[in-house]
Amino acid sequence: MADNQQDQERTEDPTQKRLDDAHEKGDVVKSQEVSTWFILAGGTLVLAAFSGTMGGQLQTSMRGLIANSGAIVVDGRALMRLAERLGFEVVIAMAIPLLVLVLAAAAGNMVQHRLVWSYEPLKPKLSKISPVAGLKRLFSKQALANFLKGLAKLAVIGGVMTALLLPQRHRLDTLVGADPSVILPLTQSLATNVLLTVVAILAFVAAADYLFQYRQWYEKQKMSLQDIKEEFKQTEGNPAIKAKVRQLRQNRMKKRMMASVPNASVVITNPTHYAVALQYERGMNAPVCVAKGVDVLARRIKEVAGEHDIPIVENPPLARALHASVDIDQEIPQEHYQAVAEVIGYVMRLRRAVSR
Repeated sequence: MADNQQDQERTEDPTQKRLDDAHEKGDVVKSQEVSTWFILAGGTLVLAAFSGTMGGQLQTSMRGLIANSGAIVVDGRALMRLAERLGFEVVIAMAIPLLVLVLAAAAGNMVQHRLVWSYEPLKPKLSKISPVAGLKRLFSKQALANFLKGLAKLAVIGGVMTALLLPQRHRLDTLVGADPSVILPLTQSLATNVLLTVVAILAFVAAADYLFQYRQWYEKQKMSLQDIKEEFKQTEGNPAIKAKVRQLRQNRMKKRMMASVPNASVVITNPTHYAVALQYERGMNAPVCVAKGVDVLARRIKEVAGEHDIPIVENPPLARALHASVDIDQEIPQEHYQAVAEVIGYVMRLRRAVSR
């Protein structure tokens, strides 16, 4: 009941991270029909292309063995050497066909998904030995699909074999007393025709099964809105925590700015909204912004400046321009040199006049 409710809540398409995590756990699209088709196609290729060469090599070896059977020594080590030589000749004759079958089996998996190395499927799980879970798998949609698919394959392949072999029944009857040299080519021809037809039919079965398996797998990977929120928290961080960290950084920056205001040479303000504190000493390339702010923070900057007798100059256009274009601990932009120089010059003249 809970599983059905959870499945109904999974209405959102899976994210790329969800799909990557599933792949790392070994949960990938897997159609056994595709793997079977590749192996069967590889076997058909072996039969059509390599059976003559393979049979000829084995025939030569067996012919020599039978022809000289009376002269073959089979005592002690001689028997072992004979077995090794025959085994080596069999391996040489079947090496390429076996390689083709191995490559076909590997290709059957690689066309479905990229390579995956995961020990997750090997971990012991209670669901694998649970009778209840076993009954659910036995009567699941997947099990029904496999049953119907098996019946369909049996009917189709049986019908194909009947259609191909029934017209040849008279020729097959005559093979009982025929020479082996006639039996093998005819058998190979009939087997190749049957396999080629079966491979062609199973190609459609494999394609349909892969689409079905992909759909089932994709539906299983779907996410609920809560899953997406949790994933976002894991990848991007908890928004509440990020906001708290941002607030702490802003508080530290404000404290550092307030501590730097007493070192400023002048504070340029818009009377009600903006305040920019600049520091300039002889030898500096350009004035440096040590503090800036708007509204409440601007008023606090002006209060600290007033407490430490820092000159406050009202210049609304310049205050707004500096606030928008310069960051803390950075030199003012070159386009503001002249305007700021006039303000600092004014401040210096004012200080000299006061000192007199």
